[in-house]
Amino acid sequence: MSGLFISFEGIDGAGKSTHIDSLAAAFTAQGRVVTRTREPGGTRLAEQLRTYLLNDPMDAMTEALLVFAARRDHLQQVIWPALARGEVLLCDRFTDATFAYQGGGRGFDLHILAMLESWVQSWPGREDTAPDSAVLQPDLTLWFDLPAAVAAQRLAGARIPDKFESQPQTFFEKVAQGYAQRMAGDPSRIERINANQPPEAVWHEVYLRVQRRGWLP
Repeated sequence: MSGLFISFEGIDGAGKSTHIDSLAAAFTAQGRVVTRTREPGGTRLAEQLRTYLLNDPMDAMTEALLVFAARRDHLQQVIWPALARGEVLLCDRFTDATFAYQGGGRGFDLHILAMLESWVQSWPGREDTAPDSAVLQPDLTLWFDLPAAVAAQRLAGARIPDKFESQPQTFFEKVAQGYAQRMAGDPSRIERINANQPPEAVWHEVYLRVQRRGWLP
């Protein structure tokens, strides 16, 4: 697999989409083929599951199972094929979001999430390799860290909030703790971006993190 997998994490309002656009343009300018996708979503089935997840009431386990079901289809239909073709894959959220939202925000069992992660994200044909190398993770994850109150101000009046965006500020504080815990467990992959600054400064941070890995000039 010669492709490059970069995921973007953070709560809504953190500015992920803007910088996914910019990074896609930067890679395209270098002659790379870029695939943009999102989670939950990215396939017809996963987008249907996303609708249920964002709007229908359910417990944390049901949320987690829906997320991982959508992720499995996404991996098979989009992510693994794009990486096999050598493309740059930019994904708006991936498994770190599940640990942050369902694990941190909802308080769901992290051990069960880790078990689902190992089942769903196992590389095809790598069953006999070391456990860490057999489970797909992004090559780089950029966590756009933004205070929940600032995110709420940015989103005010922009759209009707879904069930997650409607959660109280304490929920998003727990989500941030979930992201921080995830980063502490994999600091070489996950990098924190200070999203509470002007867009040009955020983009500068994003570009530098990617450039330091040798992926952009």
